[in-house]
Amino acid sequence: MSLLALNRPDSSEAEGRQEIQFACIRLASEMYALDIMRIKEIIRPQKLTSVPRAPAFVDGMINLRGTVIPVVDLRKRFDLPATPIDRKTRIVICAISEKFVGLMVDEVTEVRRYLRHEVRPAPEFVKGKGAEFFMAVCQRESDLVMLIDLAKILSSDEIIDLKKISPQALGGGNG
Repeated sequence: MSLLALNRPDSSEAEGRQEIQFACIRLASEMYALDIMRIKEIIRPQKLTSVPRAPAFVDGMINLRGTVIPVVDLRKRFDLPATPIDRKTRIVICAISEKFVGLMVDEVTEVRRYLRHEVRPAPEFVKGKGAEFFMAVCQRESDLVMLIDLAKILSSDEIIDLKKISPQALGGGNG
């Protein structure tokens, strides 16, 4: 279900669902949101295996219980300055197009519930590099949180073909 459908009063899918839950994350001093239904789990950073010729914002890969998952540093993806990993840093494992990707974030702060009318499409005048990563704005009083469009974090020409990487390269199983 798209978030735009949530704002249409005639949408039959939206009629029964008045609230939407988002996980709020922090990058630098800014707050962003992720659809909680797309999050598989939230883990502490772990040893990454580098991937040669991967896009610069892909920090590497992890082997999470037998599943190879690329890890995207959202700071790099949004052209923010790098900071060292600290005790609040997390990797948010998200489902994107039937695959999993880890998103390195400075902090996962909370889960917020928004009413349908508090979630609006991102303003059309927001253009430029990086603007395509946001699908909506969550607004409550003067508080604004940008909702990240997970499908656009990795564009089709940037997706890493996991079938070409052996499990042994990531410390995995025998095959």
